[in-house]
Amino acid sequence: MKVEILTKNENSNIQREIISKLRDYIEYKNLEPGDKLPSERMLTERFQVSRSNIREAIQKLEFYGILKSRPQSGTFIANIGRVAMSGMLDDILRLEDPDFKSLVETRILLELKTVKLAALRRTDEDLEKLKEALDAYEAKVLNGESAVEEDLLFHLAIAKASKNVTMNTFMLIITPEIITNFEKYHVCDSNLSMQGISEHKEIFEAIKDGDPKRGKEKMKAHFKVLYQYCYNT
Repeated sequence: MKVEILTKNENSNIQREIISKLRDYIEYKNLEPGDKLPSERMLTERFQVSRSNIREAIQKLEFYGILKSRPQSGTFIANIGRVAMSGMLDDILRLEDPDFKSLVETRILLELKTVKLAALRRTDEDLEKLKEALDAYEAKVLNGESAVEEDLLFHLAIAKASKNVTMNTFMLIITPEIITNFEKYHVCDSNLSMQGISEHKEIFEAIKDGDPKRGKEKMKAHFKVLYQYCYNT
């Protein structure tokens, strides 16, 4: 059995190729909003790629609102016009993978908003999850271990506490890429991680106290070093 390990660029190229072929198929078959696409198995055979590649491409087009999957029913064209759909597919095919600075900018913009909403909307259960993530981060740092993942789990808990599903989804999408880049560029050294403990605690207290203004101020201060790192390198 042959096992293929694809690089990130190779996988991106395959995704673009599948999306391009799906666009051509939709146009060739004159599919309209509400029409059903062939099954994943049929698309796999037609495009000569793996089923997981087909699934990833469909999920990507679902995220952008072009396709809709219904359990036990299949995948359908979303309720958007042909011209709009064609233009959106062209734009998706032209998208480039975000660089580290773009990811950081996006993360900062998202988190300055989510921390304010979390302070206003958090529940007792949210506070428990935040405290668990905070304790896990502190334990790793004090033990001299890398705490990049625990750091991001704390921030994901804030996004979840914001009760804004869209922003929470965006955070989940960019998190794996952020983890990879943090490790690649060695952004978080031990001194910054130690500093992060107190900063995380201040953010947590602001959310616990229901103070959105203080939460935003503490989050902004927390990102100061990261922001400077990105724009001084």
